[in-house]
Amino acid sequence: MANRDARLAFYQNNNFSGRRILFRRGGVAVRDANALGFNDQLSSFRLRNTANGRDVTLILFADTNYRGDFRVYRGNTNVANLGNFNDKMSSFIVVGRRLTDAQINRIRNTRIPPTDLLRIRP
Repeated sequence: MANRDARLAFYQNNNFSGRRILFRRGGVAVRDANALGFNDQLSSFRLRNTANGRDVTLILFADTNYRGDFRVYRGNTNVANLGNFNDKMSSFIVVGRRLTDAQINRIRNTRIPPTDLLRIRP
């Protein structure tokens, strides 16, 4: 199962500093970042797949319930500064595979994440 290879570290400040939240056990969907005490606080992150660096996708949403403005990151990625998306993340999905644009649009339209993820709700 590819999702167990996904790893994600969120940081409250730019350049991977400040408060950190780690996801080490695979894919996860968080409908409301308040459940983590991290709503509108994301400034930088590290994303990777330990088995295949190409097979990981992170979708950040500006609003809860996988709504609003969004950003997509695929493959092993380190983002030290989210720029105009800084402190705007309110929900997210990370999976240990490469999601297509069509799959991402389905999530956005239905607000339903892939079924094989840990779901965290407030």
